[in-house]
Amino acid sequence: MDPLWSIIDSVDMNGSSWRWAAVAIFVLSSALNSLDRSLLSFLAPAIMAEFHMNQLAFGYLISAFFVVYAFSSLAAGYLLDHVGLNKSITAAVAWWSGAAILTAFTRGFGGLMLARAGLAVGESAGIPAFGKLNAIYLKRSERALGTASNQIGLALAGVAAAAAVPLAGKFGWRMPFVLSGSLGLVWIPLWWVTSKRIPPQFATREFQRTKETSLSLWGTRDLWLLVAANVLWMGGYGLWSYWTTLYLTHVQHLALRDTARYVWIPPFVSIFGGFFGGWLSLRWMNRQVDSVAARRRSVWVSALGALSALALPFATTPGAATAIIAVSFFFLLSGSVNIYALPLDIFGAEHAGMAIAALTFAFGLLQTVISPVIGWLGDHNLYSLVVWLVTIPPLISAVTLLGCSQRRESQGKRAPRRDPRP
Repeated sequence: MDPLWSIIDSVDMNGSSWRWAAVAIFVLSSALNSLDRSLLSFLAPAIMAEFHMNQLAFGYLISAFFVVYAFSSLAAGYLLDHVGLNKSITAAVAWWSGAAILTAFTRGFGGLMLARAGLAVGESAGIPAFGKLNAIYLKRSERALGTASNQIGLALAGVAAAAAVPLAGKFGWRMPFVLSGSLGLVWIPLWWVTSKRIPPQFATREFQRTKETSLSLWGTRDLWLLVAANVLWMGGYGLWSYWTTLYLTHVQHLALRDTARYVWIPPFVSIFGGFFGGWLSLRWMNRQVDSVAARRRSVWVSALGALSALALPFATTPGAATAIIAVSFFFLLSGSVNIYALPLDIFGAEHAGMAIAALTFAFGLLQTVISPVIGWLGDHNLYSLVVWLVTIPPLISAVTLLGCSQRRESQGKRAPRRDPRP
């Protein structure tokens, strides 16, 4: 036997550090999941010029992605709970990698829209899959931090997409999409090796007192409150994720090549916001506050911080505007990691796939509706009105979460065992 593997075999692969190592590998899938969408955002001016699109048409392109994303996420959540994490994420990554490569070969707006819709089918599994991983690898108190670690992947995607701007200037905007899809195909065997070496510890059947299934969650009041809260919260997340480049080119009058100096900053800063939100809820839980109540408090703090976006219309330089967007993104991620941890607290690991998919579904429908609206406002130089999406709705979201129950997850001590459906 290889000496290296002998050493690895002698190490306790179920320890806390190894569980987080598995999470770290999965973070890379989140980066690849988000990279293709970040490329569309960061390279939007070049793509829009080739296909003769205005901002309203760009909004419809985003809507085409998210309407498919929303409904596909429900199927992805069901498969994650009933087929298992490994098989589901393998199929999803292979699908979205192929669709990313296909994007590079489109020759018209219709083809581009179809490619984005195809991409949505695969990418809809990304966030529910990470939620499932979060539930079966991490303790309850760690889940908001686990969700925050997912944001590292999203930020890495932003940095990589910004680096692709000069690459696109040299080789055209299509080359980065080919590279993005190719990296996804490399990740699949990496995860299979990792999942075999580091099995999950908390993959047990929750809800032993009831006969609830994943689909039956839709009959609960808690799930609908979480869906409503996520719709209200995530408008700002979508705004800064998909429209920052166009804001800088149309309002701050930067050339596309110059936006690369700024657009990576807000997603990078948001990493710290995600961990700040995870730290807040963990701090309260360590003081014996119930996990649901701790997360609600964290969302309130974040909603108040998101009011900082009201200063954006007064920014007179790209640097000042970027700083305000970064602070807003910081607090939006701080609240988001706790909203996405709440379904795991309330419904448990057994239904994590569908519970997180419900929030993904809500986010997809939200983006379907508001993207053309943002595009229309951008075409009419009304970006100052868009900041209300990231200020008032989060406050209403925090109020909505007050109606959620305390956790229903089984609180009895249970022995860890391996997921029967890896």
